[in-house]
Amino acid sequence: MSTPLLSLMLADEAATIRLAEDLAAKLAPGDVIALEGDLGAGKTTLARALIRAVADDAALEVPSPTFTLVQTYPGRIAIAHFDLYRLGGPDELEEIGFDEAIETGAVLIEWPERAAGRLPEQALTVRLAIEGERRRADFFGGGTWPDRLERTVEIRSWLDASGFADVTRRHLAGDASGRSYERIARPDGLRAVLMDARDRLPGPPVWGGRSYDDVAHRATTVAPFVAMNEGLRAAGISAPALLATDIPQGLLLLEDLGDDFIIRDGVPDAERWRVAAELLAALHAVPRPDVLPLPDGGAYRIPQFDRDAFLIEVDLMPRWYAREFAGIALSDEAEDAYAAIWATLHARLQDTEQSWLLRDYHSPNLLWLPERTGIRRIGVLDHQDAMIGASAYDVAALAQDVRITLDPDFEAKVVAAYAAAREASGPFDRHAFEAAYAISGAQRTTKVLGGFARLATAFGKPQYLRHIPRVRAYLRRNLAHEVLSDLALWYDRYLPLDE
Repeated sequence: MSTPLLSLMLADEAATIRLAEDLAAKLAPGDVIALEGDLGAGKTTLARALIRAVADDAALEVPSPTFTLVQTYPGRIAIAHFDLYRLGGPDELEEIGFDEAIETGAVLIEWPERAAGRLPEQALTVRLAIEGERRRADFFGGGTWPDRLERTVEIRSWLDASGFADVTRRHLAGDASGRSYERIARPDGLRAVLMDARDRLPGPPVWGGRSYDDVAHRATTVAPFVAMNEGLRAAGISAPALLATDIPQGLLLLEDLGDDFIIRDGVPDAERWRVAAELLAALHAVPRPDVLPLPDGGAYRIPQFDRDAFLIEVDLMPRWYAREFAGIALSDEAEDAYAAIWATLHARLQDTEQSWLLRDYHSPNLLWLPERTGIRRIGVLDHQDAMIGASAYDVAALAQDVRITLDPDFEAKVVAAYAAAREASGPFDRHAFEAAYAISGAQRTTKVLGGFARLATAFGKPQYLRHIPRVRAYLRRNLAHEVLSDLALWYDRYLPLDE
């Protein structure tokens, strides 16, 4: 018998349910979990608790699939619960949709020994055994399970030590950076959000021997998030309170600001966008420090949106949008002209007002908090990649939201709300702002077009293609400004932005 990856003692049924929630928090599409053990060892308890956690429904009816062989449940991941006790032989697995279930979701199996070697090598086996009044769980598996098991147990231990013992855990979200989020609920009713963001190594060298993360100043630890979060709170902005932190381990427990985003019933809400614009105006109206304190007594220096960071982002356009999406191989002459135009635009942008640039100030990261007042009604998330750059950048990110279509009139009203708030608070150069807004909007939409094309073509995520027409329309709006006349001519000549 092989040595288990992990062994845990389960004191009671509540401990078995917590284990199921810990596994559910890290469950991914394509996972197979096989449950082994004698009658009374806790397989049914573990299976039901795991399915309910994935479905986020504590009252979900989960009957045994002994007679139906398989029962499928919806949730953030579709999960198929197989009971193979009555299976005639491994050949029948195909008839009951075993392989299809793995392709379309996750699979939970009781009596896996009847599959006779048909389980994938990366499957996780949980072997339950009775030991007196307790149960022992031994874990065996391959693929990424060793790392995921270690991490989920580590998170549970940290929560216990941080005053959040016996909490329920529910997967909330994940993102392209590898960060994941869980919603935590304590028995006394307190809710929080767990950010799981272990340090990651920068990618391979792509720009003068430096990685994309290094050149673009993308955060690889949670320290930038913590520093910026506390900086925003000190400025009177509703970033989430930090309830517990372990920066070396990449674990943060955050105030739960809820689920009410600035999009209302799938539609952009004019009042919410106006308040979000006024928040930016308040942020930009006074000078902001470029060095912020960290909880351990250290300091974090906010990076500059420098020339290389600016240029490596727009370089995604010829690499991915032009070549892989539009099927256009640009000549060396075209690429040289493109880079030269953007370098000139960056120099122009550097001469405009500079402030904190939050980078992703758009609807997926902005919550509506109606119980608060003024600009504090906007909750701000996802600011770990902040830099020092043109104030106009975040205004463009807000008014040209790449996830939802904002028509030109709506965009104009958002920009007008920002400008009015700035003018009310002191001197404001509207002409310089408009040029900086056009440059920033063009740079951001150019980067996004290249990035979305890359995600669709290189990473098999075609869902990003539906955003391309919208982002392309925003880019065309920006190109109408005279400061971008050379760039507009370049697109007309080399890469037409057709519908």
